[in-house]
Amino acid sequence: MASSAPALKPLVAVAQVTSTPDKEQNFAACVALVREAAERGAGLVFLPEAFDFIGRDAAQTLSMAEPLDGDLMGRYAQLARDCGVWLSLGGFHERGHDWATTQRIYNCHALLGHDGRLVAAYRKAHLCDVELEGRVSMWESSFTNPGTELVAPVPTPAGKLGLSVCYDLRFPELSLALRRAGAEILTFPSAFTVPTGSAHWEVLLRARAIETQCYVVAAAQTGQNHERRVSYGHALVVDPWGAVVAQCREGPGLCYAEIDLQYLHRVRREIPVFGHRRPDLYGTVEAAGLAPAP
Repeated sequence: MASSAPALKPLVAVAQVTSTPDKEQNFAACVALVREAAERGAGLVFLPEAFDFIGRDAAQTLSMAEPLDGDLMGRYAQLARDCGVWLSLGGFHERGHDWATTQRIYNCHALLGHDGRLVAAYRKAHLCDVELEGRVSMWESSFTNPGTELVAPVPTPAGKLGLSVCYDLRFPELSLALRRAGAEILTFPSAFTVPTGSAHWEVLLRARAIETQCYVVAAAQTGQNHERRVSYGHALVVDPWGAVVAQCREGPGLCYAEIDLQYLHRVRREIPVFGHRRPDLYGTVEAAGLAPAP
């Protein structure tokens, strides 16, 4: 009797970029990375938060933002079709339906299928208002609306993908809710600062992977975005055991990882933490509208 062939392990590509206020320059850089990833055989390509641009201040950011049905997203949809890949566009400056009345934007994680259609859009729920004396001053809520709901994990060629953005990483409740709803991959496209990244980036990503027993994929901004902004970088992939299995070096580029769902389910069988939880003592972590996976 012939043995069955081993199941293919989908390949994902994770981008590290240096976005600037120049949208055309940023688009050209991202196109080159997506095409490179497609040629390498990746079926899903992850771009970081602010892949479209990083403005010098709130006024410039607001002036450059676009709607999801605008020109830039249309170009990315065409890129997905041309390359035949799924695109995780990890933090788009979106002028939403309420732009005319609020004059504020959303930090939107858009997921495009290989045919270019918009499969899902998640608006960042946790806005980064941080003041580290002399090191970091960031007030995202001064020009951004918080999202009002989570998005159910999306079936992709690599597995069921749970969407989030950057600062969401610091809130394990979000990750646990996505895991309960069936996520196999959690993604945290980010633009971490150097002080917070060097202290917390890898340990938080590994913690989210270990506690949810999911793959964690984190595309990242790196380097000098403009004269007042430097990003930490270190885009990486963590497996369900908590091991870093891929990581970008300094500068723009890509790293690649295979998503082994058989291994993921083995980890979950061997340490079945979700079966050992005690909701009678501390309740359950669920998001409104997200049903636990069957």
